[in-house]
Amino acid sequence: MIRAVVFDVGETLVRDDRYWASWADWLGAPRHTVAALVGAVVAQGRDNSDALRLIKPGLDIAAEYAAREVTGRGEQLDDSDLYPDVRSALAALQECGVRVVIAGNQTARAGELLRALDLPADLIATSGEWGVAKPSHAFFARVLDAADTPSHETLYVGDHPANDIAPARAAGLRTAHLRRGPWEYLWADTPEAAEADWRIDDLHQLLGIVR
Repeated sequence: MIRAVVFDVGETLVRDDRYWASWADWLGAPRHTVAALVGAVVAQGRDNSDALRLIKPGLDIAAEYAAREVTGRGEQLDDSDLYPDVRSALAALQECGVRVVIAGNQTARAGELLRALDLPADLIATSGEWGVAKPSHAFFARVLDAADTPSHETLYVGDHPANDIAPARAAGLRTAHLRRGPWEYLWADTPEAAEADWRIDDLHQLLGIVR
């Protein structure tokens, strides 16, 4: 029985287009160049922020992020960034009596922006707020605290086999691999993706799982 469903954020609930486009504009680089570099470094197993340092070597990400906020060109998020199935699927899960938690590798500011959207969720938190990030075991320990359910009754939903599925399974959670975003194409057939308890194409498919 699944009593809590926990969602990753980027490319699970929220499209990453605006986030990387805003960095491209800030650095004066073509948006396609930044998007391509993000895909390249992630495919190499590197942190996605390394893409920005390829454009501007030695870039202090935190300092630049703060400068963007000060100038009014900081992180933004609204309903247009959500995938179409998000609100209805999360609301339907709550109607089934399932605890809905959102927890992903995002900034503290992203946590504020997500909560401002008034999503159908019982709790929203980010790695920036917790001080721990995926794929660390400490992150998924915090996920279980937030879910307030035993690991075998907690389902983690994400698009990234290595950051979401494998570490969540290692922490004892059930997993659903959402085939969405670029990693659907890059890592669709990896062992980590294949080991997910469920593979889904739409968040509404979670209703059949929890029922």
